Amino acid sequence: MAHLGSRRTRAMALPVGLALTVSLGFLPTGAATASPVHGRPAAAATDGPKLSYVVNTRGGQGTVKQVRKAVEQAGGTVVIAYDRIGVLVVHSQNPDFAQSIRRVKGVDSAGATRTNPIVPQATKDIGVQQPLTAQQERSAAAQATADQDPMEPLQWDMPAIKADKAHQKSLGSRKVTVAVIDTGVDDTHPDLAANFDRGASANCVSGAPDTTLGSWRPNTGESPHGTHVAGTIAAAKNGIGVTGVAPGVKVAGIKVANPDGFFYTESVVCGFVWAADHGVDVTNNSYYTDPWLFNCKDDPDQGALVEAVARATRYAEGKGTVNVAAAGNSAQDLAADTIKDSTSPNDTNPVTRTIDPKKCFDIPTMLPGVVTVSATGAKGLKASYSNYGNGVIDVAAPGGDSTVYQTPAPPATSGLILSTLPGGQYGYMAGTSMASPHVAGVVALIKSTHPHASAAAVKALLTAEADATACGAPYDINGDGIIDAVCEGGKNRNGFYGAGVVDALDAVSR
Repeated sequence: MAHLGSRRTRAMALPVGLALTVSLGFLPTGAATASPVHGRPAAAATDGPKLSYVVNTRGGQGTVKQVRKAVEQAGGTVVIAYDRIGVLVVHSQNPDFAQSIRRVKGVDSAGATRTNPIVPQATKDIGVQQPLTAQQERSAAAQATADQDPMEPLQWDMPAIKADKAHQKSLGSRKVTVAVIDTGVDDTHPDLAANFDRGASANCVSGAPDTTLGSWRPNTGESPHGTHVAGTIAAAKNGIGVTGVAPGVKVAGIKVANPDGFFYTESVVCGFVWAADHGVDVTNNSYYTDPWLFNCKDDPDQGALVEAVARATRYAEGKGTVNVAAAGNSAQDLAADTIKDSTSPNDTNPVTRTIDPKKCFDIPTMLPGVVTVSATGAKGLKASYSNYGNGVIDVAAPGGDSTVYQTPAPPATSGLILSTLPGGQYGYMAGTSMASPHVAGVVALIKSTHPHASAAAVKALLTAEADATACGAPYDINGDGIIDAVCEGGKNRNGFYGAGVVDALDAVSR
C-alpha cells in the first residue's frame, strides 16, 4: 500500500486529504577536530553561495568568544551565539567555511544547515486543511450537550483519550505553558486568544528570536499547521468552537518554519533555547528538521546538525521542559535494520540512499529524552501512515486516518482531527502532527496535577498512566490480504503503541 509522506511537518494527505508529518532522530557523539589555527589566515573567499551553518564548540563562554573570532577570520558572520549550549549560528559565502572552522581549536563540529542558498522566500499556500462548512458547524452545535463546546461532538479524539472525563475534574493550570514550535500560531483566534502566552512566544526563523508583536503568527498563504496543533492542545472551553486536551493551560507560539515551510536547524535550536529560557513546561514538535529526513552522524554536516539540536533539547529538559515530538508519516519501521530515504535533501535535489536508523537520525523526535508519538485512528488502530518501531515509540495518541480505514462513531463524521485554523476558522487535518499535541496536552495536565515534578518524573507518569494497547491481529489496514506492517513487542510495550494510548483522565486523577 502506497503512503504519501509530507516533506516537513507531520501532516499529510491520504485518500481523503489527510495532513500528516514525518520525523526521527538520535544523539550523536561529538566529532571533534583539533588543530589550532596559528596567526591570521589569508582572506577567506566570499564568492560562494550564502549558506547558514551551526558551529558547536567545546567549553564555556570563553571558548565561544575565541571561536567567534575564528569564524570571522574564516569569512563567517555570527547571527547569534547560544553560549549556554555552545552553539553559534553563522552565515558565510566562503565555500570552504565548514572545512576551515572544523580545524579551529575549541570546535567540536560544524555543518551547513541547508543545501539551498539563503534567498528571499516566496509564500505559497499549503492547502492541506479541510475547513468546516457553516452547515457542518450548525449540525454539530445542534447535537452538543450543555457541557460541550458547539463542535465538540465532532471531536471523537477527545473521548478516545478520556479528555472529556478529565475536563469534569480539571481543565489544567494557567501556570502551565505549552509551546508550539511550528509554522506559527494565530493568537487572535477566538478559541486561542484567552489562553495565549505572548511572553513565551517568538519568531525564530532567522536563528535568533524576534519578539515583535505578532511575529509568531503565520502570514497569509503560510501553513495553518501550527494553529491547528495549538487548538488541539489548549483551545478554550468557552462555549464556542472546539475544546483542547488541556483547555485551562496556556499555549505559546514559537515560529520556526520559513515561508516555504522549511524547518532549518538554526531555527529549531533557537526554538528550544527560547522555550527553556522562558519557563515553558512542554514543547510540541510536529516536524522534522530540514533538509535531511535522516541525519547521519558520520557525515560532518549532518552530524553537526544532530549535535546542535541535541544540545538544545538537553538544555530545555535540564530547565524542566518536556519535549514531545511526532514520529512521522512514512509508515516506516524506525527500528528496522535499514530504511530507504528518497526525500533528502529536500531543499535542492533529493537522492535515494539506504540508511541505518541506529546511526542516522530524524531530529528531534528520536533524540534521547524526547517523547516520540505514533498516531492512531478512530478505531484505535495504528494510523495507516504512522511510523512505528519497537523501542522507538514511547506512546500513541489520535492522529486521524482515512474513513476508508477507520470510521468514527456518530455523531462524528470524519476520521480526521478537528481543530482551529487561522482567521477564526476550524477544520480537519491528520497525521502524527496531530497525535503529538494530544500527548503534549496530556503532559500539560500531568504538570498541572504535579506542578513540582521534574521533566523525568512527568515522562514517567505519562507512560505509567497510558492505557496499554496490544498489537492485536495482523495489521492489514486496507483489507487486501497483505500485511502492511508488523507490530513487535508485548501488550505493555510494542512498536505500534509504545507504552499505550495516553490517558487524560489519569493525568488529572493520579
